[in-house]
Amino acid sequence: MERSGPVPPSEQLAALRAAKAVAGLDDEQLWVRYFSLGGNADLMAVEAHLGGVLPLPPVDGDLLALAVNERLDEFVTARRVPYTRPQYRHRPTTGPLAALLQLLDTASTASPDRLPALTADAGRMLGVEVVVHVVDHQQRRLWRLPCDDEPAGEPIAVEGTLPGRVFQTGTPLPSEGHGAPRLWVPLVDGADRLGVLEVQVGSAAELEDPGLRAQCRWLSSLVGHLVTSMGPYGDALERARRTVRRSVSAELIWQQLPPLTAASEQFVLAGLLEPAEDVGGDAFDYSLSRETVSMAVFDAMGHGLPAGLIAAGALAAYRSVRRDGRSVFEQALAVDEVVAATFPASSFATGVLAELDTGSGRLRYVNAGHPPPLLLRDGRVVKELGGGRRVPFGIEAGGVTVGEEVLEPGDWLAVHTDGVTEARDASGAWFGEERLVEFLTRASAAGHPPPETARRLMRAVLDHQGGVLQDDATVLLACWDAGRP
Repeated sequence: MERSGPVPPSEQLAALRAAKAVAGLDDEQLWVRYFSLGGNADLMAVEAHLGGVLPLPPVDGDLLALAVNERLDEFVTARRVPYTRPQYRHRPTTGPLAALLQLLDTASTASPDRLPALTADAGRMLGVEVVVHVVDHQQRRLWRLPCDDEPAGEPIAVEGTLPGRVFQTGTPLPSEGHGAPRLWVPLVDGADRLGVLEVQVGSAAELEDPGLRAQCRWLSSLVGHLVTSMGPYGDALERARRTVRRSVSAELIWQQLPPLTAASEQFVLAGLLEPAEDVGGDAFDYSLSRETVSMAVFDAMGHGLPAGLIAAGALAAYRSVRRDGRSVFEQALAVDEVVAATFPASSFATGVLAELDTGSGRLRYVNAGHPPPLLLRDGRVVKELGGGRRVPFGIEAGGVTVGEEVLEPGDWLAVHTDGVTEARDASGAWFGEERLVEFLTRASAAGHPPPETARRLMRAVLDHQGGVLQDDATVLLACWDAGRP
């Protein structure tokens, strides 16, 4: 919203006295309202301030002004003439709702590369300067989205920086470096982490303003939705998240993937795959509803585009049957048939298909030649899910068995491809299942949620193999809490 200029304390005090009289508030009534807004001064101090004897700090003067202004709003509203039938409210021209509506309206007919400038315009209506930073697909750096012809600037590391910490934790944080007070706000689409908003304010005192923080959070939520919804209509937003060229197979796989993180009232899951720029045969998918959560991870044989085509075919078959409402058993048969009938006789894909009943905690799953999923309970890996085993998809149609497990509130599932455990360091040592179990245990003890755990795990796997993977590595982490507080 537009911001008025500052006024001298004496002018504010004179206006406060006059408005207090119009509002019909005595000193004690005004103090009660001021105190309920967070004021710390006692009644005697407020009376001394009103009498001009002992001025209060500016923040208290502003709280007193807010207390009187709220009463004036109540006074005016109560005396408005009613209509004989309900009336829709007029479109606001100032305030946070006006800023959000302007962003929605202008974005609906704008190309994706205009989003940073439109966001900046909405920020100015709130009285702040806003810059959008998106995370790259490796989730290593945050990249500024330039407004129009501005340069993108240097990226910000996710590790070891305050903006990176905001991305990792999902918590807004203030900073006052370089003489410019800023509020860094998580940029998400639902639960999917996209980057951060950099919000520059006029003074350090504003950084602790709860109203400003709330308005920035609203703006960030809307911008996150727009990044996702406008992205497919152009290349600008996607190009900003790429640090290296993608292979054709990676382009195919990334176009098939759902958002990397999703959440419902009872469930949170997150997936990640590497190498992001050259993945071939790994893929994952999921579906959330109030009653069930469906998950799938595939690892197609081979490398490059041939493997990518097998994985894409498996994903399409799985989605087609799942969206028809058919069971895990039928989903596995459909994937089997598509891989066997579409690709050369020697082609196959390993995979895990799973479905959780969120009411009972019953998990039903099929494991087609894939590493067994791990079950974490109370921060420890308590077992491998060894049921529902069969040969990989495409080798033998039929012969499907379904494994079952009953989950408890707070349980985690970790589904991974063999590229995670078989990553080798310079000496030839595998990352291994024992190291994977230790990592998941430490991450749980540290309280990291699924998306941050997946990011850190993929970084650990890459670091173990010197930053270059010889095979695709994918992890899908899911946490069911059954509404537990």
